[in-house]
Amino acid sequence: MSMTLARIPQSEFKPGQGVPTGIELERYYDPETDQETMTINMGPSHPSTHGVLRLVLELDGETVVKCTPHIGYLHTGIEKTMENLSYYKALVLTDREDYLSNLCNNLAYSLAVEKLMDVAIPIKAQYMRVLLNELERIASHMIWLGTHALDIGAMSVFFYTWQDRDLVLEIKEHLSGVRTKTSWICPGGLRGPAPTGWMQRVQDFLDYFPKRIEMYETLLTNNPIWIERTRGIGMITAEDALAIGVTGPTLRASGVALDLRKHQPYSSYEEFDFDIAVGQVGDVYERYRVRIEELRQSLKIARQAWAKVNAAGENAPVRSADRKIAPPPREELDTSMEALIHHFKLYTEGYHPPVGEAIGAVEGPRGEKAYYIVSDGSNKPYRVKIKGPSFYNLQALPRMTEGRMVADVVAMIGSIDIVLGDIDR
Repeated sequence: MSMTLARIPQSEFKPGQGVPTGIELERYYDPETDQETMTINMGPSHPSTHGVLRLVLELDGETVVKCTPHIGYLHTGIEKTMENLSYYKALVLTDREDYLSNLCNNLAYSLAVEKLMDVAIPIKAQYMRVLLNELERIASHMIWLGTHALDIGAMSVFFYTWQDRDLVLEIKEHLSGVRTKTSWICPGGLRGPAPTGWMQRVQDFLDYFPKRIEMYETLLTNNPIWIERTRGIGMITAEDALAIGVTGPTLRASGVALDLRKHQPYSSYEEFDFDIAVGQVGDVYERYRVRIEELRQSLKIARQAWAKVNAAGENAPVRSADRKIAPPPREELDTSMEALIHHFKLYTEGYHPPVGEAIGAVEGPRGEKAYYIVSDGSNKPYRVKIKGPSFYNLQALPRMTEGRMVADVVAMIGSIDIVLGDIDR
């Protein structure tokens, strides 16, 4: 049954009603039920919305009656920009789309291009890709845990997680010279081999990090304040999560053991031994516990990948020898005019995949990340479509928030780990 609500103009609001300055609001009154609701904007500048996200909240006192997410404030236009660049140059935009998991995005895009070009990747490059993706997952989960805890009031955790994420960024900088936007995973393999001392640096981090996970659990897992703010909050069932399209830790916390690394292996993940972290309840606390377990599983995978890379040998190739996608070896450029011309053409014009379409999908820190590419035979993709997990996971927020206290909305936003660059594409 529809209900007609009478709007109370803002000029009639009385002083001292507890309306924060600068927050736009509207009030509605239903004369049949004598119920009054208030509509306010949370964001897009509110720090706990994790980017330029605007939530329109309809409140009955402190209870959320309705939550409507509004997106589109970032204006990246990344998909259309990629369609105006050559395949190789478009790679740099994958770093800037979900800027907290750039290596995972690099891999998803590269897998799609490699399918179009029918290119095989050396096994050492596949192991290195796995190692880099798991380090990226750890770094992403660190910034998630720190900001999520900070939203709820646990400030110390934020400082510790920022330190640990910085260690991973230093590993990436040692490899590529860049801390975040590395573009190191590229179509055809990797941009180059690991420099001297890099493997030892990774080994030191893998030895150091287990005790840090234990510290985070000591600070939060049995903390009564943390439990009070997270347990039983923002629950979503497995059926609802699947219907909405939720993926990643948010889906697995509701009891669905779906992980592309197991169910649709890529880049040699079928060779690795690890478990899928799965919850049951589907609340904020369970999403926290799933990601903590994922940190342990990422360490387990990274150790195996490190050993496989080490066993492959220092001189094993990390880039395809297929000249249609990879440049000639550096030593050939001094003696072969054909190699020099090929090198010049590859980096100025790029390569021309055959007409067709392909999709590359990986299990990113936030869920399933996929790049769908359509080729018309030119050196630029005819169409690029990105499936971002943050976009789908955000759809679950209205269902989580309805009937809960407005103070819990902050915890729910943090628990789904959204990145607005992954939403506004």
